[in-house]
Amino acid sequence: MDATTFVREYLLLGLGFDRIEDGFVDAFTGDPELRRQVENAPPPEPRQLARRAAELRAELPSVEVAPDRAEFLDVHLRALECSARKFAGEDIGFVDEVHAYFDVRIEPGSVDDYRAAHRAMDEVLAGDGSRPLAERLQAHRTADEIPPERLAECVDAFSSALRDLVRARYPLPDTERVEYEVVGDKPWSGFNYYLGDYRSKVAINSDLKQHMAHLPHLIAHESYPGHHTEHCRKEAGLVDAGQVEHTIFLVNTPQCLMAEGLADHALGAIVGPGWGKWAEEIYADLGLRFDGERAEALSTASAGLLGVRQDAALLLHDRGRSQDEVAEFLQTWNLTSPERARQSLRFLSSSLWRAYSSTYVEGYRLLDTWLGRAGDAAERAELFRRLLDEPLIPSSLR
Repeated sequence: MDATTFVREYLLLGLGFDRIEDGFVDAFTGDPELRRQVENAPPPEPRQLARRAAELRAELPSVEVAPDRAEFLDVHLRALECSARKFAGEDIGFVDEVHAYFDVRIEPGSVDDYRAAHRAMDEVLAGDGSRPLAERLQAHRTADEIPPERLAECVDAFSSALRDLVRARYPLPDTERVEYEVVGDKPWSGFNYYLGDYRSKVAINSDLKQHMAHLPHLIAHESYPGHHTEHCRKEAGLVDAGQVEHTIFLVNTPQCLMAEGLADHALGAIVGPGWGKWAEEIYADLGLRFDGERAEALSTASAGLLGVRQDAALLLHDRGRSQDEVAEFLQTWNLTSPERARQSLRFLSSSLWRAYSSTYVEGYRLLDTWLGRAGDAAERAELFRRLLDEPLIPSSLR
């Protein structure tokens, strides 16, 4: 089988998963005839998809493709085979499931690290010592809420500011655009729908109150220089060069871990240390008061809680704990409200998204180590460019 035929079969396989679980194909910008072919065929059986993924993976060594393309296709076929086996009802351990999906091995975090993060947060939020940290944090978050009627203009302001910074460092096609919309009843806070032709629609969940400290991260994550920027540059680079396997973006595959790790580093990559004061000036132009230094200090202090949500997934799916126990764990260590904990449980309990928290946790850690190799700001910017442009996978970074 030649490379063109092989990749076409890979795309048809990936598109087939959307017939089993709507939303499994996060984005497809390739030949619309392929999608029509899949939609007009009978829905595939999960075991049929698993067999096809295994067959293609076995045939891959005989296909003449560059080593980086072969590595990319191999780990993604492994992930798809595991997903199909799960859809077929096979009992696969959660740790093995995450490894097959995302090319990483996970293990529980340490509550000692979480206690240390609480102590650091306590110092930032020093005040009435008689009030528990969780109460002080909730009061801080309440004061930090963006008035709903001001959300749209805040989104536009940060999107415009970040877009200018990104275009100066990582050029984008002149026609690229992001459209924002507010939605409800979703298990996530924000979502990028890449439409192709350098256009994205970014949905922001109205069920969750949006905070001034979080919004710059959200826009950087979903748009500039996060998901939208990565999609645009890979379309302009890899896809235009003939690597059409990048016209499909599939949930529960290594490309998700790489993308989420990149997006969670996006604000730091384009603004860097001092993002708090930078954001404070933008809010001031809008007539909103925001303590940027305190927000950045609190963000740094709370970084030690990164693994809490992955630990919650392990408790739920690996150790068989009840939803009530997991909700209490999230409230205790993430210092979150009962409502936020239940929102997190919706994500962790979804058949499609249950393993996905590991993309944020392990993706951030892996890319933090890799970007940390840089000797200076210019080298770090070049490493981030490689993440935007190249078909990298977790094992290749390790």
